[in-house]
Amino acid sequence: MSNRVINLLVPIISIIIGLIVGAIVMVVSGYDPVQGYIALWTGIFGDSYSIGNTIRQITPYILAGLAVAFAFRTGLFNIGVEGQLILGWLAAAWVGYAFELPKVIHLPLALLAAAAAGAFWAFIAGFLKAKFKVHEVIATIMLNYTALYIANAVIKKLSDGSFKTERIHESASLRSPFLRELTDNSSLHYGIIVALLMVVVMWFILEKTTRGYELKAVGFNKNAADYAGMSVNKNIILAMTISGMFAGLGGAMEALGTFQNASIKPGFTGIGFDGIAVALLGANTPLGVVFGASLFGSLKYGALNMPNAAGIPEEIVSIIIALIIFFVASGYIIRVGLQKLSKKKEGQ
Repeated sequence: MSNRVINLLVPIISIIIGLIVGAIVMVVSGYDPVQGYIALWTGIFGDSYSIGNTIRQITPYILAGLAVAFAFRTGLFNIGVEGQLILGWLAAAWVGYAFELPKVIHLPLALLAAAAAGAFWAFIAGFLKAKFKVHEVIATIMLNYTALYIANAVIKKLSDGSFKTERIHESASLRSPFLRELTDNSSLHYGIIVALLMVVVMWFILEKTTRGYELKAVGFNKNAADYAGMSVNKNIILAMTISGMFAGLGGAMEALGTFQNASIKPGFTGIGFDGIAVALLGANTPLGVVFGASLFGSLKYGALNMPNAAGIPEEIVSIIIALIIFFVASGYIIRVGLQKLSKKKEGQ
């Protein structure tokens, strides 16, 4: 069995095992797994409306996954994607309603503002690590809470005490009448194009530029990179800043595409934290993140149909999603099993 075949079989077997164990959980809990999975499938692919909303759900996950994956590839652990995303969301919404500009200027400006806000928030963690050896995990966790409370305070101030900002101008919106019509008035927007473009950007930076090589080299071995004449501190700060840029754009997808404003949040959105799972599922590669986000986003959106269509409580749905992701993330064990099976067959 070739490595290519094994690479193809590992995620397929992982998903099947996850679905089987999820079915067992449903049976033990007194629910019909067949009806449950039919409801899940229908929720994802039932009609053009469901497909459109599923793709919309996947979009911010791609960018959150890229943010985490980029940091991983450069030897950093960016837990602060959630906070960077929230500030990117706020910045995009503010630029979206505070200025009246032609769309060709307004939309790119709102996206740039979101990217800059996320990049700045991640820069703080990178700077603290590079200059004062503050571990980025601690710094980014604390910055998540800081970002949430700052964003809520700013939104309250901007909206004169209300819980959400004004609606953005149409010139800054990512919404597309064409995509809405194509998907039966779903909330699909042009953000998916931005997200896929960023996938290419991450691949290009890491694989085709000298700076990308340096960033990866620092991640592999700081001492060796320093001995080779690379600026370790500079590359740590830069890596965190680029990672935050992806996260900030994830927030722009929600501000300019889905919600068209920024609102006070009682807690975290969860998208940034889910980005960690997406990056792990995608093996921290740009293309892998697309597949990881597709799986994660599809399960998240499709599962919303399970309580209504199959009567399965949301708690059971969350357990099933977690099981599927757990077995996909445990693909290494399945890979080892397949390799042993392959060697055993070759020896016969």
